[in-house]
Amino acid sequence: MSSDQTSRTTTTERLSTKTVRALPASIATPAYDRSRIVQGIVHLGVGAFHRAHQAAYVDDCLAAGEADWGITGVSLRSTDTRDALTPQDGLYTLAIRSSGTEELQVIGSIGAMLVAPEDPGAVLAALIDPRTRIVTLTITEKAYLRAAGGGLDTAHPDIVHDLTNREMPKTAHGFLAEALARRRAAGVPPFTVLCCDNLPANGATLHRLLTEFAELRDARLGTEGDARLAKHIADAVAFPSSMVDRIVPATTDADRARIAVELGVVDAWPVMTEPFCQWVVEDNFPGGRPAWERFGVTMVDDVRPFEDMKLRLLNGSHSAIAYLGLLSGHATVDRAFADPAIRQFVDALWAEAIPTLPEDAGLDTSAYTAELAERFSNTALAHRTAQIANDGSQKLPQRIVASAIECLEAGTELVHLTLVVAAWIAACAARGKTLPAGHFTDPLDAALTELLSEQLPANETVTAVFDLAGFAGDHAERQTLIELVAVHLVHLRRDGPVLAFAALGIQSEQT
Repeated sequence: MSSDQTSRTTTTERLSTKTVRALPASIATPAYDRSRIVQGIVHLGVGAFHRAHQAAYVDDCLAAGEADWGITGVSLRSTDTRDALTPQDGLYTLAIRSSGTEELQVIGSIGAMLVAPEDPGAVLAALIDPRTRIVTLTITEKAYLRAAGGGLDTAHPDIVHDLTNREMPKTAHGFLAEALARRRAAGVPPFTVLCCDNLPANGATLHRLLTEFAELRDARLGTEGDARLAKHIADAVAFPSSMVDRIVPATTDADRARIAVELGVVDAWPVMTEPFCQWVVEDNFPGGRPAWERFGVTMVDDVRPFEDMKLRLLNGSHSAIAYLGLLSGHATVDRAFADPAIRQFVDALWAEAIPTLPEDAGLDTSAYTAELAERFSNTALAHRTAQIANDGSQKLPQRIVASAIECLEAGTELVHLTLVVAAWIAACAARGKTLPAGHFTDPLDAALTELLSEQLPANETVTAVFDLAGFAGDHAERQTLIELVAVHLVHLRRDGPVLAFAALGIQSEQT
C-alpha cells in the first residue's frame, strides 16, 4: 500500500457536501445543485435497499433537471441511518460490485432524514407539505401488520396505539392516515402512495390495509358518510403497485474500510449492490411523477406478471438457497449456489414454479432464470444466507406457498417447493443448536421457539406451524400441502439436506 493510500485509509474526515468536490475523478458524484432541489418524495423505511434502488433512480432524474423530486427519508424505528447520513449531508456511496469489478457512485437524492419516534410531528409535517406528491415505502413485509388471514392485525399494540394517538403515530398506517386526513382538511390533494415491498399486489394490498385502518379510525371518531377518511382513501388516493429487484447485501466494516481508501474520506454507511437493477411500476400518479422511464424503469398498466415472476423465481429461490444453505453450512449465496446439490435443486424448483406463471404475459422465464444464475454466482456481493432467512413466516406465503397451491390445483409436481417450507422450519429449529441462536429472526419467533422445542412428530409440527403462520388458510389442499412438507421435515431431521436431496434424486457432495 502506498503512503498516499495509507493516509487516505486513516482519515477521519467525512463524506459531505464540502468533501465530495475533492473525490477522485473516477467516482461519479451528484451532477446537480442539491441546494435547489425540492423534496417532492417522502420515503418511509430508509434502509440499504431503498438507497441502492429508488434513491438511485431518483438521483438520475435529479441529474436530468427534474428538481422537484428530492427525497425526505423517514426511519420508522432506528436512528442508525439518520445518524450515519446527516453528518454527511445525506450523501452516501453506492458500490456496484460484480465478481471482478467495483464501480463507485455518490448518491445525493436524499436531502433530509427524520426519525419517527423522535419527532412524529416533523414526519407528519413532511407528509402534509403540498410539495410532497409521492410517498414511497420499503418497510419490509412484517411492518404492514397483517393478520394470519391477510387483513389488518387490529389487535397489534401499535395499531391500537395509533388509533388512540393520532398525532403521534408509530406505524406507516398511522402516519399515512393522519397525513391524508390533514391534507384533505386543508384542501391539499392527496399524495400517491407507492409501495416498494415484496407483498402480493403490493399497491392494492396497502390500499386495502390502510382503508381498514381508516375505517377503525372513523368508527372511533364517529365519522359518517362522505366525511369518512376511509371513503376518501378508497376513492381518491392512488396506490400503484410496483415490483422491485436488486440484491443488496448488508454492509460490513471491511466494506467501509475499502470504500474509505477509494474515496479518501470516511463514509459511515456505503451501500453494496449488484449491477442488475429492475423496477416495474403501475403508471397511476395523479399528482405527477419523475420521468423514471428515461432511466430504465418499466411503466406498465399491470405489474402482476412481473411481480409473480420475481416473487416465485427470484425470491422463492433466494429463500431456498438461504434455508438449505444454512442447513448445509454455507454462509453466503454464492457459496451455497456453487454447491452442486443446491444448484440442481434450484433448477428443479424453477421448473416447478414456472408453470404457475401466466403464459400470455410475454415473460421470458428462460432468460430470467439464466440471469438469476449469473447474479447468484456473483462472488463480490457476499450476500449472507442469514440475512435472506429473516422473516420467513411473512415471505414464504407469496414466494413458495402460493406456487405450491397452484401446482396442487393443477395436478403438477411440487416436491421441491414443499422442501423449502420444511427447510425453513428445520432452520428455525436449528438456531441455538447447529446454528447460532438468533442467527436470523422472524416475527413469530417467540411462538415458533416454544413450538419447535416440543419435538412433536413431523406432521404435528408442520400442522402447528401452518396454524401459527396462517399458511394456506382454509384452502382445500391445505392438508395435502402439510403432509408433503412433513415428509421433507422427517428427512431433514434424520440426516439434514443430504437425505432430503437424496429423496429427490439429487446427489449431495456431503454423502
